Amino acid sequence: MSRPRSGGTSGPYVLGLVLVLSVGCTAGPPLVEAPPGEPLPGLDGAQLDAFRSGEAAFNRPFSEAEGLGPLYNQDRCSSCHDLPTSGGHGAEPVSKATRHTDAEGCSLLTEVGGDLFQQIVSDAGRAQGLTPEAIPSTATASADIVPPPLYGLGLVDAVLDEAILARADPVDSDEDGISGRALVDAEGRVGRFGWKAQHSTLAGFIEEATRLEMGVTTPAHPSEERPGGEAMPAGADPAPDPEVDEAFLRSLEAYIRYLAPPPRSDPGDPDAADDIAEGERIFSFTGCDVCHVPTMVTPESEHPAMDRKVFRIYSDLLIHDLGPDLADTCTPQASPSEWRTAPLVGLGLRQVYLHDGRAQTISTAIELHGGEAAQAREIFRSLNPQSREQLLAYLRSL
Repeated sequence: MSRPRSGGTSGPYVLGLVLVLSVGCTAGPPLVEAPPGEPLPGLDGAQLDAFRSGEAAFNRPFSEAEGLGPLYNQDRCSSCHDLPTSGGHGAEPVSKATRHTDAEGCSLLTEVGGDLFQQIVSDAGRAQGLTPEAIPSTATASADIVPPPLYGLGLVDAVLDEAILARADPVDSDEDGISGRALVDAEGRVGRFGWKAQHSTLAGFIEEATRLEMGVTTPAHPSEERPGGEAMPAGADPAPDPEVDEAFLRSLEAYIRYLAPPPRSDPGDPDAADDIAEGERIFSFTGCDVCHVPTMVTPESEHPAMDRKVFRIYSDLLIHDLGPDLADTCTPQASPSEWRTAPLVGLGLRQVYLHDGRAQTISTAIELHGGEAAQAREIFRSLNPQSREQLLAYLRSL
């Protein structure tokens, strides 16, 4: 997929070009959206009941008697996903670390209990000598990961694998500098969830987060995690396993499946609306939309709320190399510098940016993009001040 080159993009040339690009623009099909935290439009009564029941489960605190811990990060799902509403992003990061070497590839540090490090210890765990997990010296990278928003993930789950694969170009056959690749799991399904597309299904994404962040066992993983890679001390977690059942996980899944993507913000006045519209055209001109694909479509479904719906996502769900400035942890299928294109839907609702929240502004986040995104970054740098602010106004409206 081609895009403009960085030469000669500053000054009035940029504005002239994007104005030309605006000629002939027409309104697209209606988009699926609802205020943050609200369900998809068109749910039937049973689906809406499932959404509300799942919302209660999502906000329900677990107790130690029910199996919380003995090592965990939060006692409920909404503790990590509460901004600006239940199901949104989070302010409390979680610690991850991995080891990556040329000889070994990526190690998830299973010998010390895995790549996620729990920071809270239950009373029973402390009584048995457990302490918060520390990142080991054998790790080559660590990061404090910001919990992402969950809006619209049911629609993402419904997107056909073929639609994602159609955008992949792992060997850059069109020579545009973009070589996005899809990750495929052992069952042949394309990854789409997680910062490195390490999960292919919404159900798997939810199960792992529930199990690791709250320290509860599940039907798929009925044994406790090994704290620090050591055997669980007797008495540290007396609750019978599995500590949550399949019905609880399916309730969480229904809630997240039916969470709607939020709409773009109302600019408030015609001049601001014009700037945002111009910023949208500049977004395309810079090549940002090559990876941050604005919309996707669900396939046919027997459920009207999910049937052939167009929704905003601003992602291709592919893995891209973003260069050394963003490199840290790895997965078995993605190197330290490779990341799934982060969906930008709801970007204007966030206070920090990038996977680790290091960027306090959208401009800073763009400046840290390298690798396959370096050319788009250079075009961004070359924009005149008015064009740059129009682009940022558009991004803040998402």
